[in-house]
Amino acid sequence: MYISESIELIPGIPEELALECLSRLHFSTHGVAARVCHRWRELLHSKDFYYHRKQTGHTRKAACLVQSLPVRSGSDETKPVGPPAYGVSVFDPISGIWDRIDPVPKYPNGFPLFCQVTSSEGKLVVMAGWDPVSYEPVKDVFVYDFTTRRWKKGKDMPQNRSFFAAGELGGRVFIAGGHDESKNALSSAWVYDVRKDEWAELAPMSQERDECEGVVIGSEFVVVSGYRTENQGGFEESAESYDLGTGQWKRVEHAWKASQCPKSCVGVGKDGKMFCWAESNSEVRVGTCGIQLGRRTFLSGSAYQGGQQGFFLAEGENGKPERIEVPDEFVGLVQSGCHVEI
Repeated sequence: MYISESIELIPGIPEELALECLSRLHFSTHGVAARVCHRWRELLHSKDFYYHRKQTGHTRKAACLVQSLPVRSGSDETKPVGPPAYGVSVFDPISGIWDRIDPVPKYPNGFPLFCQVTSSEGKLVVMAGWDPVSYEPVKDVFVYDFTTRRWKKGKDMPQNRSFFAAGELGGRVFIAGGHDESKNALSSAWVYDVRKDEWAELAPMSQERDECEGVVIGSEFVVVSGYRTENQGGFEESAESYDLGTGQWKRVEHAWKASQCPKSCVGVGKDGKMFCWAESNSEVRVGTCGIQLGRRTFLSGSAYQGGQQGFFLAEGENGKPERIEVPDEFVGLVQSGCHVEI
């Protein structure tokens, strides 16, 4: 990578060694390190530095969770005051550290309900959802930079849609399916270029797919299951895979168990086949959220409806999940999540 040599990165140390030292800094220290000097700030904020860290194995996959915040109670009441609010929590599986991202300025009291989260080049991308006060669908896009610890407003989505599939490939976020403001299931698809802050329309899928789930398998964006407008709740066993080369969708039959909701619980095995994390362990069969973090997967859910939320790390599809000790302020319900390689 190109490094300006006008000022030494670390006085008295060769540039290559200095770069290696900075590459090893944990992502939680980047904000402080960027304030050391102009050159460090320029380096740490650059795309080249991110890819250098990734190529040399110094990035980490963290779980970013859309999670209910601790409830507020009145002084003489035992019940929560007001509707539930959601924040974005970050869990680093290597250090075991939990953190919470500051809310976006537009929604200071909680993120949009049912917002979609994905990541691109070490940044978190939050899209759509419902206004937490009015419950009206929104088209907002926000991008969070872990180095500056700041939010940037992105270009709005071309149309309102809820419960859609999303996945990232090569700096672009692909979305498809979901439903519009009138609850009509959608077959349309778009792609968002995070660097250019631009949207482009894609070819539509072969059918409508509401409450579908998006996963990336190799170089393909796969939209799993979902249901048609006239068959609400009747989840289908098919999926559709988008080919970046041809710009076309390929239908995949028998990819998912019919009648099973895929939201937040699609896993991908070593053979590339999809499975449901809710069926992997009895302790997370309800409200399941699975986020693959390399060899291990973050899992959350309950053993039964209304049961206590559990948090685990599992190795592989059949590995025994290991329970995670979680601070009290991070035990709320996980609505959805994604991994971010930071």
